Amino acid sequence: MSALADQHCQSCSPRTPRLTGAQIHALAPQAPDWKVHEERLHRQYRFRDFPTAIRFVDEMARIAEAEGHHPVFTVNIDKVDVENWTHAIGGLSENDFILAAKLDRAFARA
Repeated sequence: MSALADQHCQSCSPRTPRLTGAQIHALAPQAPDWKVHEERLHRQYRFRDFPTAIRFVDEMARIAEAEGHHPVFTVNIDKVDVENWTHAIGGLSENDFILAAKLDRAFARA
């Protein structure tokens, strides 16, 4: 299996099946700092200051747009809280883990 961060999100529809608990468990090691809560992935990124946090948000937007998979986020001075789920199915798909891994890779470079 290739690294999630090297994969691309696939188009989803309301008929796309949600991930099972076993599938989530299998994908979680590739997005280790993300927590699953109420069928959504959550992570908080911390930065040294507000401008650095905003630069990350800009990079996150670029990645999300390229993947066609958009998270919900909140900026609070030096923190960016991200919530990610597949809106079309109201739960988690592999796309959520792919985007999480890509965001983690971007954070590591920031």
